Amino acid sequence: MDVQKAQKDVRKVLEGEEKIMSIKDDIKNYIRKGESDSQGLGLEIEHFVINDKGEQIGFHEVSFLLEKMAEILHAKIIYMDGYPVGYITEGYSITLEPACQFEISINPYSDIDVISSVYKEFIDLWTPVLRAHGYHFETKGNLPLVEKGVIDPDEITLSPKKRYKFMDAYFRNSGKYGKYMMRASASTQVSVDFRSEEDLVRKLNILQKISPILMIAMENKTCPDSTLKDNPGKPHLFRIQEWDDLDSARTGFYPGSFEPGFGYDSVADTIYHTPLILLTDNGETVDVGADTAEDIFKNGLISENNLDESRKQRLIEHFISMGFFHFRVKKYIEIRVADSVPLDRALGYVALLKGIVYSDRNLLKLEKELSSIDSADKVQQAVDAVEVEGFDAEVYGKKASVWATYLFELAVSQLSESDKEYLENVRAFWGIS
Repeated sequence: MDVQKAQKDVRKVLEGEEKIMSIKDDIKNYIRKGESDSQGLGLEIEHFVINDKGEQIGFHEVSFLLEKMAEILHAKIIYMDGYPVGYITEGYSITLEPACQFEISINPYSDIDVISSVYKEFIDLWTPVLRAHGYHFETKGNLPLVEKGVIDPDEITLSPKKRYKFMDAYFRNSGKYGKYMMRASASTQVSVDFRSEEDLVRKLNILQKISPILMIAMENKTCPDSTLKDNPGKPHLFRIQEWDDLDSARTGFYPGSFEPGFGYDSVADTIYHTPLILLTDNGETVDVGADTAEDIFKNGLISENNLDESRKQRLIEHFISMGFFHFRVKKYIEIRVADSVPLDRALGYVALLKGIVYSDRNLLKLEKELSSIDSADKVQQAVDAVEVEGFDAEVYGKKASVWATYLFELAVSQLSESDKEYLENVRAFWGIS
């Protein structure tokens, strides 16, 4: 036996393991760099682009319009697989989702008036352009033609991006509703800052606990009594049902978040071990199936030795993007439980979250009142009840409508007069007195 060769091989293995583990450390450090004393509020709204018959715009037509608008604005064009799929301006970015859902991502601002003005600038630009081509924006949790059962999601063509081809094939085997999620769902997302690891954990858990209320408060259906064909007794949270039965490896509440010791290490571990489906690196997208970030480094698909900081960051952001939990942890907390809604409702939602998340007083109150909710299962039971009964559902011993009123009052108590107006504008939509 060649002892020297064996020792050399052992060193290589150990060195390799150290490098693999350092990627997880890089993920943890990436999350940690998000710590901030700012109180930013990022808003994203996905829109369906449809004609008067309710049919969605085709990819090549909307891609062409995106490219032309970007040129007019002197904006940076986003390309994927050679296609223009979005653009970036000083105040917001635009991207196309799987079936041409049109998403605006507004940069984080603490002033809701600024968020409103940025969105209005965007809508004023695009409304006449789309109208000239026979289309308009529609904000709903699900494409109305699909929700009504007029068409099946399979009748909707996905954009030609490789990413969506691989995802579509994967989700056909991971759950029942992949085709619904990709082709016919749209959401409103809000991002909030955290100051520290402790603050991240605190905010994440409180947000998860009140999420059944946020979900029903931000439900936006076309037909009140419509249901998914496989869930006839659940007329509420149509879009949430689709996500919950999409793929248990990457959806639902954040893994381990209710366990003692949860923190940056736990977040990094989840990101490191979430099946990736696909890998986008150096401008190329390849199918990797159920392989995780750990797997692609172990099997040599990517070598850490070749990673500069920019490429490493892009990879980490891709790893994070393949987890579709109700709350996604990045350099901020991304709240993903609301349907796509018109601007007035979206801004009211932003105000509600601002009054809760950025008030230590309100966080402490909710922390005490919800201390007995100590598992994701208990929160999921509340979600299940809301799917059946909506605002009349019992959530943690009270009706969901009572909780909604309470959250509203908590937020009002901490908001400025101008921010309160945004909240008041949506009181009727939330069905609370």
